[in-house]
Amino acid sequence: MSLAETIERPVSRKPLIPPHPPRASENLSALGRLSAIRNNAIASWGPRAYEEDIVRGRFLGRSSFILNRPDAIKHVLVDNYENYTRTPAGIRVLRPILGEGLLLAEGKAWKNQRRTLAPAFAPRAMGTLVPHMLSATDDAVKALSRSCGVPVDLREAMQRLALDIAGRTMFSFEIERHGTALRNFVNEYGLRLARPRFLDLVLPLGWPSPQDISRALFRRRWTRFMRNLIAERRAMSSGEGAPRDLFDLMIAARDPETNEAFSDEQLADQVSTMILAGHETTATALFWALYLLCLDPAAQDQVAAEAKAAAASGSFDLAKLPFTRAVIDETMRLYPPAFLIVRAAAGADTIADMAVAKNDVVMVSPWLLHRHEKLWDAPNEFRPSRFMPGSMPPDRFAYLPFGVGPRVCIGAQFALTEATLALAKIVAAFRVELLDKEPVTPTGVVTTQPDRSPMFRIVQR
Repeated sequence: MSLAETIERPVSRKPLIPPHPPRASENLSALGRLSAIRNNAIASWGPRAYEEDIVRGRFLGRSSFILNRPDAIKHVLVDNYENYTRTPAGIRVLRPILGEGLLLAEGKAWKNQRRTLAPAFAPRAMGTLVPHMLSATDDAVKALSRSCGVPVDLREAMQRLALDIAGRTMFSFEIERHGTALRNFVNEYGLRLARPRFLDLVLPLGWPSPQDISRALFRRRWTRFMRNLIAERRAMSSGEGAPRDLFDLMIAARDPETNEAFSDEQLADQVSTMILAGHETTATALFWALYLLCLDPAAQDQVAAEAKAAAASGSFDLAKLPFTRAVIDETMRLYPPAFLIVRAAAGADTIADMAVAKNDVVMVSPWLLHRHEKLWDAPNEFRPSRFMPGSMPPDRFAYLPFGVGPRVCIGAQFALTEATLALAKIVAAFRVELLDKEPVTPTGVVTTQPDRSPMFRIVQR
């Protein structure tokens, strides 16, 4: 049997249902739900959230809506998106580390930033960035080869890889000398400051909560660190010629209507957003993809065969990696890096014949949507075949790993390219096995994180 036949041949597998938290009781009290949200938001939803089109409830004195109906989601995130803004709690949690960058900007400021940044993330820009992705992944594979035969923490390894890719694609230099400091910042914020507390949820945005004082102190140190990174990159004068990285593209970016460039402060917030939003979500997706492939060795072998065939052809590109891409897509269905989109209604509205008042909270959860009983066949099973060419694509508003509408993630193509190429190269180089047999449970805190870092064993193929 040829290698091509091995790759394309349908593989018969036992259904794999990877770990997920138990569903919460529908009788959970308000305080109990608040505690569950703080500890693990995706464990705070009961069976109704996985079965009903819209779940209406009350939370902290306001009506809340969980939307699982594609037309309702389209209404909120596309048709009337300007009426739905980030909640005060979301702004409190994210602004100290992302500033006024694209992810948090609203209204005219967001529109200006989006159209200014769009050329830097257009498909044609990938040609500039892919070589950085490949070189960082090749270096990571070399480093991992020294860990063959000994327990290895692949979660940390994927964080290092994604951070290195972020550094090289943004600045054209290896981030390793700054990597420890950057990871410390991210870990400190995630562990101490990113989880919303009761006062974060109930106080008006203009009233600082006790956590906001700590966040402000963090912000001061974080912006100083980012300014130093940018100064180091500016010292590497690129001279004339084609742009080398995202920094060159962002420096050259101009608002197509006003011709204005980013100020230094705006540039620092955009760099923060791109590095943090990009590296953390990609590292999480790569970890979960490797974890799932350990639970499904046949799928892992299929990725390895496909990747080796692509490398042998002399052109290592996405067109030759359809199954690997399907694994990434299915991973982000089961473990979406961004598990929850929360919006507050700026004014009264109607969603699916239901009245929405000003300040009501509307939630679209990719975690729930991707596992909804009405929208997917066997929603808890790992089935990469769902996303293979020729399969029926999911409803555009039932699969939202990067959001949807005008505020869809601007780096979606970048992230998909990075994750697919990295997964293919790693699995082509190593057979990956789990040493820790205890289930790893996803935890929703900003991103869909594993509850712990299991140990793996890698063996050279």
